[in-house]
Amino acid sequence: MTKIDSDLYISNVPRDRAPSSELGKDEFIKILMTQLQNQDPLNPMEDRDFIAQMATFSSLEQMMNMASSIDTLVQNQLVSPVIQYSHMIGKEVTYESIDEETNEKTIVTSVVNAVSSQEGWAILELENGQKVFADGILKVNEAGKKDA
Repeated sequence: MTKIDSDLYISNVPRDRAPSSELGKDEFIKILMTQLQNQDPLNPMEDRDFIAQMATFSSLEQMMNMASSIDTLVQNQLVSPVIQYSHMIGKEVTYESIDEETNEKTIVTSVVNAVSSQEGWAILELENGQKVFADGILKVNEAGKKDA
């Protein structure tokens, strides 16, 4: 007669976990260990079956790690535009300005004093009093440096 493992009692299942229809790596290992413990000693699992299950487990673990990395990447992308563009404070930026009266385009250079956000878009507040969307910047230099 085989011994019943008390870890497998329903009363010992942690209750703080939300129910899910997906199996994670912990569940996969528990199933594999239970299968190994309860296999017929006269007809054990073949090596290739065990290797296939371990390869499946390895793939599962890699996919879970990749999903975690993608979640981290997405969270990093959701960082406020103010934080994303704060490194530009004190930098000299070049942008294209359009004169509202003549519709003439001119290239303007100014230093970034502050960064703000409007509806998810980063706005650079410049030394010359203008406010420019960050995606309208043509060039960024260290303040006071001239091109060679």
